[in-house]
Amino acid sequence: MKMTEKKPEKGSGKTGGSTCGCGSGAGCKIEAVLSIDDRGQMVIPKDVREKAGISTSDKLALISWEKNGSVCCLALMKVENLSGAVKDLLGPVIQKQD
Repeated sequence: MKMTEKKPEKGSGKTGGSTCGCGSGAGCKIEAVLSIDDRGQMVIPKDVREKAGISTSDKLALISWEKNGSVCCLALMKVENLSGAVKDLLGPVIQKQD
């Protein structure tokens, strides 16, 4: 599934501060800086997990945005918050991992 970057609507007041369009008006902020270990794993800090309501049994979807052929942004979202169409698409994959 390829996701395309959504451009701000005219008059929305949202101007991009980064190459992906996550500007000061978009509600984006840095919660933590994560390190990737030699196995490709990272840890989401406890305070961020608590703030986001993430528990050990939760499933997260990794969402990427591409610009000019390379990934410029990554986001995590709780699977339960995905729209119905995306849930239907990812449902079989998620169930296989249980």
